[in-house]
Amino acid sequence: MKTLLSLSLLGALLATTVARADEIGCTTTTWKLIGANHKVCVEAFKDAKVPGVTCHVSQARTGGVSGSLGLAQDPSQFSLACRQTGPITLPAKLPESETIFSEDTSLVFKETRVVRMWDKANNTLVYVAISRKLIEGAPMNSISTVPVMPWGGH
Repeated sequence: MKTLLSLSLLGALLATTVARADEIGCTTTTWKLIGANHKVCVEAFKDAKVPGVTCHVSQARTGGVSGSLGLAQDPSQFSLACRQTGPITLPAKLPESETIFSEDTSLVFKETRVVRMWDKANNTLVYVAISRKLIEGAPMNSISTVPVMPWGGH
């Protein structure tokens, strides 16, 4: 019971530090006679610790009966684009690597995760989207970079 409580508390803590995404929209890739269509959906999220950066991630979503019931495992197919959308303010202590977004892509065992890395030598934020499984990960990934530059008249 203590282990379950500890895991629940850890999950709640992680949820507070990871960005929440807003769905922008979806487009159908395959029409299904029964259940939802297969589709690609685009979501936007801001980097909670680095104001001025917004990322968009597109992900394949499985339709059909299993997809409609939430039982399908979505494929590890996604794309990532992060851009400067305002003045960038770097925190005093920016970790070299930090998970900033996570979304389940199966009922329990698989997720898409976006990790921010700091390339200090090039003054650039690097965002990497990966697919993670509890047992075995996938090599699928996508990368986007945001050079830290002045914004407008600032």
